[in-house]
Amino acid sequence: MTAESLADAIARAGSPVELLRHSAARAMTFPVAPEFTNWRSEQRAWAETCALLDQSHHMTDLFLSGPGALELLRGLAVNTFEGFGVDKAKQFVAVNPDGQLIGDAILFHLEEEVFDLVGHPMVIDWVLFHLQRGEHDVTAERDDNSAVRTDGPPRLYRYELQGPTAAAVLEQATGQPLPETKFFHMATFTIAGTTVRGLRHGMAGQPGFELFGPWAEGEKVLQALLDAGADHGLVRAGAKAYSTANLESGWVPAPIPAVFGDHPLMQEYREWLPATAIGAIGGSVDSDEISDYYLTPYDIGYDRNVKFDHDFVGREALEALAVDPPRRKVTLVWDADDVAAAMASMMQPGPGAKYMDLPKIRYALHQEDQVLRDGRQVGVSLDCGYIANERVMASLATLDKEHAEPGTEVVVRWGEQPTSRKPQVEEHRVVEIRATVAPAPYVQFARSSYRDR
Repeated sequence: MTAESLADAIARAGSPVELLRHSAARAMTFPVAPEFTNWRSEQRAWAETCALLDQSHHMTDLFLSGPGALELLRGLAVNTFEGFGVDKAKQFVAVNPDGQLIGDAILFHLEEEVFDLVGHPMVIDWVLFHLQRGEHDVTAERDDNSAVRTDGPPRLYRYELQGPTAAAVLEQATGQPLPETKFFHMATFTIAGTTVRGLRHGMAGQPGFELFGPWAEGEKVLQALLDAGADHGLVRAGAKAYSTANLESGWVPAPIPAVFGDHPLMQEYREWLPATAIGAIGGSVDSDEISDYYLTPYDIGYDRNVKFDHDFVGREALEALAVDPPRRKVTLVWDADDVAAAMASMMQPGPGAKYMDLPKIRYALHQEDQVLRDGRQVGVSLDCGYIANERVMASLATLDKEHAEPGTEVVVRWGEQPTSRKPQVEEHRVVEIRATVAPAPYVQFARSSYRDR
């Protein structure tokens, strides 16, 4: 049976918002153990010692090879490709013809004419669509995440080591001094007799490496890391802790892909794209216009990624927007008393506030809650959860720039009315949570130091 296209699903539902507001799609699934100890201790590990996070199962890989691969990628990314040689990586950001965000992923340059694009499927789908509709001398191999893959294990294992003692763990596991490796550059290690490649970065804004190699060698490498880590406070982090790492580093994980516009290219894309490729919308933003849910690279801090030294889809629109971007990415620190009152409403006659499932309280893949100041919407809260290292409930948000200065007091409207038909949404009432604007990244180390280590 042919999968229903996104275009057909929209026609059936009546509008994009109606389709996504009531979608049964869950928030992001991390198909690894929820906890190895407890998520509070696991969060603390990447700030105090070292955390090991298994990234092997929840991301999609798109392997591209051939003389046309670089040209294909360059034409779809806002990023520059100057100096992008082998053993480098970049955050690959793609937009639609109107400059609105499709999504982002990490692009690894593995060999000459060989690349691996890794992340949520939004950008993977966009690249494959353009590959299939054009004439490109490119071979593609897609490896879906373990939640949907039906033909065996992943092609690669991926282990993230991050925290103050990550370097010591690696040196003990390899028996060698850690090589000098710049941020978002790769190095090669020998661990347990196998060749391991490592990308220097950190998901929670702490120093570390993302290690990867052939799946069949993963268990040996994992055991060697655990053995070495025993002397350096290594803690395995499960899905619950891992899901919150972005709140510290300031990365917005799942903006809604802006694929619903009238441009002929987008109409063609919706006919190509399976309906299941787009997740549900959740939150108090209640516009019937899907464009009100869109973001641009400037809204969520990708200003530094946008370079106008090449032609790419959406360039003209972004050049106009770059003159004076209206919004800025921030962290919102939620008022502790208001959060406690919302949670306490579970113990009182209902309906209470929308349930907060710690540590990540986002309940839809594309979470968008209204942010108010003096009763007027001034932005959107996008991803929310509890940071044990800072002992705060916080969210990443994009605000009109005149309201984005640290210390500004705002209000987050938590919940949705009318209640949608999403299975994860119970009867509840919308509550107002006071919040204070803070920088993004929120953690000082991530703002000032970790790119240099």
